Amino acid sequence: MEKILLTGENGFFGTRLADYYSERYKVIITDKEDLDIVNEEEVLRAFQEIKPDYVIHAAAIAVTDFCDKNPEIAYKINVQGAVNVAKACKDIGAKMVFISSEQVFNGNSNRGPFSEENIPVPNTIYGENKLEAEKLIKDILEEVWILRFTWQFGLPQRGFNMASNILWDTMTAIMKGERIKAPTNEFRGMTYVYELIEQFDKIFEIPYDTYHVGSQNDLSRYEVVKFIIKQLGLDYRMDELLQADTEKYSDSPRDIRLDTSKIAEYGIKFDTTEKGIIRCLNEFKIRL
Repeated sequence: MEKILLTGENGFFGTRLADYYSERYKVIITDKEDLDIVNEEEVLRAFQEIKPDYVIHAAAIAVTDFCDKNPEIAYKINVQGAVNVAKACKDIGAKMVFISSEQVFNGNSNRGPFSEENIPVPNTIYGENKLEAEKLIKDILEEVWILRFTWQFGLPQRGFNMASNILWDTMTAIMKGERIKAPTNEFRGMTYVYELIEQFDKIFEIPYDTYHVGSQNDLSRYEVVKFIIKQLGLDYRMDELLQADTEKYSDSPRDIRLDTSKIAEYGIKFDTTEKGIIRCLNEFKIRL
């Protein structure tokens, strides 16, 4: 049985990925308490002991505000930590999957969807970290897949961590009686986490390269929230529950959508965000 070493296991994606593949691979899971990725010697020792076939490096500080306020800490984890993992992979001959982000395009003035050929212009510390880590890892390793994720969504499950996402945030706001103010000038991909996870092992069979991964979405954030409310059967309360924010990003629309046609050529395909939302609600049998 092949071994997968997964860093950042305690995240929203990592906890679900590890569980899903637990019977297909020997999955060794680590988080900051188990492995200090900033410590190069510790990473090398751990990799030499475990000898994984694949390393999925998902460990990162992804909170944009924290990274902007703490750039030195963010750099150590997001860049130096990734470099240490890449060096350790090279040392033992492991194949690496590096999880990057759509946010490398956060500062682009042109509109998406962006392909892998477009030049990223990040404007946050987190986006800058991810882009720098991508470049440094490719200088170290040839056997690496770099995956730029869209925003993922899903619902709570026992034993798995949660993260802020469009579906759960909308539902919790409704349950709290809060009115949602959603921007009409923000556009991004939003992907059902299990649609990504169930295809993830196909990554190991495609050429090493940089790929954009996730659902296509032509709706603004406001339109996505509106769609969720309708799917919950609460469209009769739309005016009460949802307010259009036309001011945010009005000077320059935020558009970080990704063109995922490159990875689709290898059979890794995703439904639209709307279809992903419907699937998730159906699988969890959500009826309000």
